[in-house]
This record gives sequence, structure tokens and C-alpha cells, in this order.
Amino acid sequence: MDVILDVQNLHVRFPLFGGIIPRKKGDVRAVEGVSLTLSRGETLGLVGESGCGKTTVGRAIVNILRAMNYRVDIEGRILYHHPDGVVDLAALGRSEMRRYRSDLQMVFQDPYSSLNPRMTVGRIVEEPLKIHTAISPAERSARVRGLLEKVGLSAEHVMRYPHEFSGGQRQRIGIARALATNPKIVIADEPVSALDVSVQAQVINLMQDLQEEFGLSYIFIAHDLSVVRHISDRISVMYLGHIVETGPAEEIYRRPLHPYSKLLLSAVPRPDPDARTARRAPVEGDLPSPVNKPSGCAFRTRCPIARPSCADAVPPLVLKNGRGVACPYAE
Repeated sequence: MDVILDVQNLHVRFPLFGGIIPRKKGDVRAVEGVSLTLSRGETLGLVGESGCGKTTVGRAIVNILRAMNYRVDIEGRILYHHPDGVVDLAALGRSEMRRYRSDLQMVFQDPYSSLNPRMTVGRIVEEPLKIHTAISPAERSARVRGLLEKVGLSAEHVMRYPHEFSGGQRQRIGIARALATNPKIVIADEPVSALDVSVQAQVINLMQDLQEEFGLSYIFIAHDLSVVRHISDRISVMYLGHIVETGPAEEIYRRPLHPYSKLLLSAVPRPDPDARTARRAPVEGDLPSPVNKPSGCAFRTRCPIARPSCADAVPPLVLKNGRGVACPYAE
């Protein structure tokens, strides 16, 4: 397939400071050696518990981490296959990134805090057009109204404010804003986690329809494996900054290989309590801190099949027949 994004050995560390006179005490190793690819028109699901680093990966791809924390340390390459040539987004500064900003957009997790409460919906959706395009005010207005209708809202909503909408409607506004500049890649950071189940299905169906219409490529970040299954072509499972399993969505859902993937799948609610109990994988302990990770395999302190050798080295992600798993003892 035609690759549009290639992330190679991405590392992200946030410094920790403490004391009366602030001094560096250590690093939060949020992402360690993540590599992934995204093809044109494909949806890649990035799954894991809260704190595993998946949101940091998304923010690194759209290159907003340094604006949020100028001390952040980013290593690795984020290769975007632009029509004019391949560019490493991780190496670009703020001004250099502006040229590519319209091609990569992000839908944020919380529809209640990601929209400016002092701006009307029309201004919110229009803002990217004012920054990244040179079209006239009349053309911007027409595009804003068209985008709102595309996401299932009314063009008459342009003069309303975010507090006048429900959570699902606000997320649709966020999607309309992300689509304003005709992006090639959309990073969806848990776009349905704050919504009711019935609204989740509506938003996911909307995103699939928009993907088909505009030829979008998605990285869909979530902690719920069942949600990701229905929209993703492939899934990558993250644990404490590492990708521990990757492969086609249906294969991972039907036959997970890594013990952590099995744990995630066993946590999915099922209508049959007996069947759910039978599939639940045993897990012990709490999620370790990214400041003080276990040696070797990060999951070994909670893994039901861990062996003494798991503490020796971080297991590599071994690819075979389209599946990848970072565990030498996986089935």
C-alpha cells in the first residue's frame, strides 16, 4: 500500500524538576522506540491504558509537543510523504511546520475543553481557514456552513456558542474544524471516550463516512479495543511507551498473542457473564510509573506468563505474516 506516514524509533521524554531550587531529578519516558506506518486511506488503531503514551505519539506526529513543553526531548523520525517529497516532521520548527500543518489535523479527546467558549461555532471552524488559506471571507463562510452540514449539524448553528450543544454535537464541531483545511491525515485522540455509547456509534459512523468521501487517513487513539475494532484496518497495542503487538484489527480481536492484548480484550464488556469470566486473563499489580519502569519487559511485573529472563532486556517487536508481537513466550 502507498505509505503516507512512517514513524521510526520515536522517543519522547519529559524532564522532571523538584526541590526548592528546581533541578532536574529524572525523566518521564513517555514513548520509547515506537515505530509505525500509516497508508493512504487506512485507519490505524492505537490502543492502550491511560498513561501508556498513545496521546503523546499523536501529539508528536502533529508536532505540538514543543509548544506545550519546550523542555521535551524528542528523538526519532516522523516521515510525512508529501507530494513534493518526504519530510521529517520531527526536525521542523514552528515556522517550518506551518507549511504542513494543514495536512495533519487532530481531533481532541474532550469536546468540552477543546472548543473556545468565547467563540461562535462559525469562528471556531473558520479559524484554520484564515490561518492556512487565502480564500475570501465569502468563500470561508460558505465552506464553514458546508462543513457543519457534512458533520450532521445545521448551517444555522454558525452563530451559536459551544455551551449550547451536547457532547456529541461538540465533537462533531471538532471534526468539522479538523476537516476545514482538507487534511490528508487526522489524528483522533479518544474522540468518543467522553460520549454516551449511542452517541459513540454515531460519531464513529460519521468518521467512516467522511473518510470514504475525502480519502482521509486516520490514527484512531483509544483505550477500548471493541471501539477500535469497528473502525480500524490495523491495530497497534501500546504499553508503557512500547508497542507490544500489531496486526490486522480482526486478527488481534479474535486471537490476541501478547498477554497484555489478552488482558485488554478480556476487559471488553460482554452480554454473557460466564463467557466474559472464562476469557478474563489474570493480572496482578498496578501500572508501573513511566519514571521508574521495570527492567526488561515493562509488562513483566503484571504478566501471568513472565519468566526470570524477561527482566534481562526489552523484547523486540518481531514481525511475522503481518503480525508483530514483543514477547518471546507468546502463543
